[in-house]
Amino acid sequence: MITQMKKYTFLVFHREYEAFLEQLRELGVVHITEKAAGMAEDKQLQELLAEADKIRKVLAQGAPDQLLQEKAALEQRIAATQKEANKMAVWGDFSAECIADLKQAGYTLRYFTCPKKAFQEEWGIVVAEQGATLYFVQVNNAGEAPEQCQEQYLNEKSAADLQKDVEGLNGLLVAQNVRIELWAKENMPALEAQLIELNQQIDWQRVTLNTGSEADGSLKILEGFCPVDQEAALNEMLDKQDVYFHAEDPTAEDNTPIKLRNNRFTKLFESLTGMYGWPNYGEFDPTPILAPFFLLFFAMCMGDCGYGIMLIIIGLMISKKKLNIAMFEGLGPIITVLGVGTMVVGFFLGTFMGIDLYAAEWVPQALKNVMIKGNIEVAGSSYDIQMVLALCIGVFHICLAMVVKAICYTKQTGFKENIATWGWTLLIVGGLLIAILGMTVLPQEVFKWTLIAVAGISALGIYIFNTPGRNPLINIGAGLWETYNMATGILGDVLSYIRLYALGLAGGMLGAAFNNLGLMVMGGSVEGATWQWLPFVLILVLGHVLNLAMSALGAFVHPLRLSFVEYFKNAGYEGKGTLYQPFKK
Repeated sequence: MITQMKKYTFLVFHREYEAFLEQLRELGVVHITEKAAGMAEDKQLQELLAEADKIRKVLAQGAPDQLLQEKAALEQRIAATQKEANKMAVWGDFSAECIADLKQAGYTLRYFTCPKKAFQEEWGIVVAEQGATLYFVQVNNAGEAPEQCQEQYLNEKSAADLQKDVEGLNGLLVAQNVRIELWAKENMPALEAQLIELNQQIDWQRVTLNTGSEADGSLKILEGFCPVDQEAALNEMLDKQDVYFHAEDPTAEDNTPIKLRNNRFTKLFESLTGMYGWPNYGEFDPTPILAPFFLLFFAMCMGDCGYGIMLIIIGLMISKKKLNIAMFEGLGPIITVLGVGTMVVGFFLGTFMGIDLYAAEWVPQALKNVMIKGNIEVAGSSYDIQMVLALCIGVFHICLAMVVKAICYTKQTGFKENIATWGWTLLIVGGLLIAILGMTVLPQEVFKWTLIAVAGISALGIYIFNTPGRNPLINIGAGLWETYNMATGILGDVLSYIRLYALGLAGGMLGAAFNNLGLMVMGGSVEGATWQWLPFVLILVLGHVLNLAMSALGAFVHPLRLSFVEYFKNAGYEGKGTLYQPFKK
């Protein structure tokens, strides 16, 4: 839900304005309206923003650029030296001093590689052999090597000497890492405090730039928004000041910020809404609907009860700081919730760590009876019931989006401006409901006339009254074009939900494949020899961890796509709102 806001206009004498801002920031409940056209050109603000960006970059990197560049240079030298050592290893161990002495004594050494079959003994001395390639040394140009030989230019140092260089460079790298850690320990807290101070200066500068002036600068005018649940505290503070203020309800023209108010479960999914964009003040908060459907979609894409239990364990460990993974910091609760959903849905889908529970003899029949397994007859053809379920969920999801769109658009602009929207909603949602009732309880005659009535009313809204006051012929043309878009769009949207079935099926099949590989190592039975248990366990652990990671990635991306594309598009959600960010310390 979106918290109701009040729009405030403050009129303050210029001598008291700074003290007023200090108290306003101390209270920390007013979101200041940004409307100054010259903010991008303000030199002081841009300098503060640039300095804050530099500090954020250092905090994100963990060290300044110079230390990181020195580390990167060392890593490049190590990689190049190691590559050279690997190249020199085939030529064996030799002394650079001995090579120099031979050269001084008049012996010239050249190094070649050639195919083993083409080599002739008079060309030189064979040093090494790798597969079908020979490595040989030629002394004083003893016979010209044929074209298929390639001359090699060796490093002055042997592989052993180069490896010693690598060890020395690794020591320098360790020392550099210690320098970085010490720098971070000594400087990070101060940088974090400096960033906080800079952010407060930036906020202050923005408020100053968004302040209007009247009466030759004697009066300062400021506008902002306050949540109604914190209005009493703001009014109490203003009553103690010599400040004139006016409070009113925001209008559609105001860029009113939004503050979401949701329960503990829904709040976990607010970040997903933010990934797409925050709602406008006049829009609806999609999070209460996004949350349960995203949970369901994620669980269906994972489709494995065992993986759900693993996610619960991982989520709890992250929440209790027993498992520290930077990219998952703060996500322990939502991972746990997603794990619970996956465990429950995975059981009903009948899969546990790649094992088909429905086919397992040790699973009681009473549990199998509640699992969603088998085929279902639809229009004379047989389909997997899980696939049909995914499509049915998709139809319901899109119908819900259309109902939400019709209600919210009507609330924003009135019924007259949304007759076509209601026409499509009545035709699709109402038509589906009547079709279901007709197949269950409605008499045939009642079903027929009800369907005709719904189709007729919908056609009037879609083709005749879609834009009241406009030429009916133009309305008909616009309705036909919209019909084409809806017919192709809705069909594609519904078919997109097959991925809920396909991803769950793919993850289950891959998990079963790892189980079969493990059993192959055991000779097809868990009663194999003792030595066979180690590869058996390794295959299962590594295989299922890999499958869990791959499945979780797909189970996050695809439900997000269904929410952002199929649902938000049919719900008419724009997500161009501004998040409530009060002026505070």
